[in-house]
Amino acid sequence: MDWFSFITEHMNYGTVFLIMFIEGTVIPVPSEVIVPPAAYYAASGKLDFSLVVFFATLGAVLGSTANYVAAYYLGRPIIYRFANSRLGHLCLLDQQKVEQAEKYFYDHGVVATLTGRLLPGIRQIISIPAGLSKMIFWKFLLYTTIGAGLWNLILATLGWYLHSIVPMNELEAAMEKYNGYIKYVILGIAFIVIAFFVVREWLHRRKAKAQSSPS
Repeated sequence: MDWFSFITEHMNYGTVFLIMFIEGTVIPVPSEVIVPPAAYYAASGKLDFSLVVFFATLGAVLGSTANYVAAYYLGRPIIYRFANSRLGHLCLLDQQKVEQAEKYFYDHGVVATLTGRLLPGIRQIISIPAGLSKMIFWKFLLYTTIGAGLWNLILATLGWYLHSIVPMNELEAAMEKYNGYIKYVILGIAFIVIAFFVVREWLHRRKAKAQSSPS
């Protein structure tokens, strides 16, 4: 039995939560293997669509929080040591990937915890630089929840849509076909969000400068 068949045969809210919790940590489990099939089941009446998104997001946020807490209290040397260890490599980690996530975080500020949740290669580890930088927890939680919720909503919408056009035995192949389109949509959304915050920050600085200038 392959991984996809095992997931679909044990599909329930607990499975969605558990796999998304694992996906939220550094363990490389793609959310694409659980959220669209769960939403596919919801479209057939076996699950509830809103609860699929809720438990997927809850799992992802708690998994990311585990990363945040570990980075916050363990610090950079231990995190780098783990990333360079054999276990870290099994999780598809290395120091370079952590440093890339840190650069993305520092380049984009706290909003990176939102947009980073939407980007392949960054999504699973963006919570590490948030913890290393001692980001305020409520901000981390807010942005992570928004980013994870948006990502899961898009995946769930895909699963719901696929129910109307493909039978269950063709779902896996259909998901692989549409994954490329999803990445373009996600990248577009991430770009729009980043642009919004950049423009807002620019307007804020311009207003502050105008207020501080002598009349």
